[in-house]
Amino acid sequence: MYGLYDDSGKAQGGRILSEADATLQLELDSGKRVKIKQAQLLAKFDKPAPASLIQAAQALADGFDLDLAWEFAPEGEFGYADLARDYFSETAGLDQQLACWLALTGAPHYFRRAGKGGQFKKAPQEQVQAALAGLEKRRLQNLQIEQWTAELVAGRCPEALQGQIYKLLFKPDKNGPEYKALVQAALLAKRAPLDLLQSAGAITSPYSFHWQRFLFEHFPKGTGFPALEAPAVDPLPRADVAAFSIDDSSTTEIDDALSVQGLGSGTVTFGVHIAAPGLAIAPGSPLDQLARQRLSTVYMPGWKITMLPDSVVQRYTLVEGRDCPALSLYVTLDEATLEVKGTESRLEQVPIVANLRHDKLDGIVTEASLTGEAPADYAFAPELAFAHRLARHLKAGREAVRGKPETFNRPDYSFKLDGERDAPPTGDETVHISVRARGTALDLIVAEAMILANSTWGLWLGELGVPALYRSQASLAPGIKVRMGVKPLPHAGMGVPAYAWSTSPLRRYVDLVNQWQLIAAIRHGRTAALVAPFKPKDAELFAILSSFDAAYTAYNGFQQQIERYWCLRQLQQSGTTTLTAKVMRNDLGLVRADELPLVFKALGVEALGRGDGVRVQVTGIDLLTLELHARLLERLAVQDAPESDADDDDEAQAAAAPVVVAVDLADAEPSGDAAA
Repeated sequence: MYGLYDDSGKAQGGRILSEADATLQLELDSGKRVKIKQAQLLAKFDKPAPASLIQAAQALADGFDLDLAWEFAPEGEFGYADLARDYFSETAGLDQQLACWLALTGAPHYFRRAGKGGQFKKAPQEQVQAALAGLEKRRLQNLQIEQWTAELVAGRCPEALQGQIYKLLFKPDKNGPEYKALVQAALLAKRAPLDLLQSAGAITSPYSFHWQRFLFEHFPKGTGFPALEAPAVDPLPRADVAAFSIDDSSTTEIDDALSVQGLGSGTVTFGVHIAAPGLAIAPGSPLDQLARQRLSTVYMPGWKITMLPDSVVQRYTLVEGRDCPALSLYVTLDEATLEVKGTESRLEQVPIVANLRHDKLDGIVTEASLTGEAPADYAFAPELAFAHRLARHLKAGREAVRGKPETFNRPDYSFKLDGERDAPPTGDETVHISVRARGTALDLIVAEAMILANSTWGLWLGELGVPALYRSQASLAPGIKVRMGVKPLPHAGMGVPAYAWSTSPLRRYVDLVNQWQLIAAIRHGRTAALVAPFKPKDAELFAILSSFDAAYTAYNGFQQQIERYWCLRQLQQSGTTTLTAKVMRNDLGLVRADELPLVFKALGVEALGRGDGVRVQVTGIDLLTLELHARLLERLAVQDAPESDADDDDEAQAAAAPVVVAVDLADAEPSGDAAA
């Protein structure tokens, strides 16, 4: 004898081997033996075989009219066999009874199961109607998915998907019909989603794709500013200095300037003057909220997204020809030995007499002219000479703490795009990439002055117990990275006991926060911790640190990505087919170009040594994925492996996977009525 039983809503059958009061043991067609409860048993029968019975019943269940059955089904609980006799006939056979059970079990929106043993109860009418409406909506949605899928496969992008490209690729709703259509189309076309959308006309410009993706992720409301006025700074004493700044010509947010007093007297006062928007922008004000949303200026070739509106920047920037509110650090030094005799911080109006520009002076203000080995026919020659001597002294002191000298293994690169613009680049401009040597005399002066200010102020705030946002590095050991925190800890990479970013308040929110704390310290001294905007263990300070760290990392990543775009674009514009490079990571097949800031994979370098010189052939460029395809032509030189650079791992990761989308082709599911 056979037994038919309910296996979690699925009909199963087998030969009955034994039977007790509460359980049965059956042998299935597969030979497997199972023990079931009597409550699970649906029927006992001699023939036909269970598999044949279930197959016949399923065929009948496929044509079962659920609407009709629901209409005449009794109120309250009823058995499936009783309903089968009402539906089919008084003599409904076992196959018809099982067909009824299968139909009712598969339609929970019409009938609810009332325990095991084949008992059911029909659902209320309003629930049936709601369920039917949902099924119809799903059916229509599946038809829409099929239509969109067909259009994408045919090389056309549906209008409904046009405005959602970046959401679909990077922050998709995986239950949405648009996402399902894209996934199914990619599988059917056997193409990557990014490639499929490009061929369908949804992505017409690779540069626009990268730019709009960044805006979608970080500036979803756009990059414009609300109409906000820059508040005035209360009157301040005027400093008796002639300060000058050193920046590139493209710099509009001039945060810092320098001054030198007392040359030839034996005691020199070296001044570092920082723009002071913190004197006017109050914590919690609309301008503060705006700056906190952005957290930093975003830089890229040919364009930037400033942290503050230009009208506000121009109010506080250290532009030449006017007195500017500033936070000043004065370091008094012995002119001969450069021994520090004292430091003082002030809030004052600083006369800015000149904005010196790197691009105009780098070839003129040289180390030879600053040390007296060559003529120094330029403005501020004595002041710059002293500043340079001090910078070299400070650098040597830091290197003694570091335990090894700072090295600049690679040059800086300047990206210039043809034409003036009042809008972001289109990506079609002609790009000029030139080398700018790192560690020039002017670079050294500015860098050491800023390190001096950031370390001096960081230590001072720590001594006063005023919390600030610091950068620290525990050691120079491989893998030990720079971290941000609220305590004054040593920065091994800089070779200083504490380092608090404070010298770019117009461009970085962390610096503005630290400036507020410094203003409190200058005004209140030992009691500053009681009145500073941010108190010790302030949760708000930790929130700012976390948000800034994430945003700053993302902004730098975008800048590197866009610079990579322009490197590839220059190769296309110049028709370059071969490049010289050095092996960077032979385990990953990565090389670094000699004349461009570009890391890429090259087939055939895996067996070479790190640092070996090679010539490679460019075999393909993809501006959308930012990939450069190349293969080894010849080895040019063999050399010892160079010292690892702290940025190597980040660059290797970026080169190995330049663009990653969030579309997972494993999410595909069948569409149409079957999916409902």
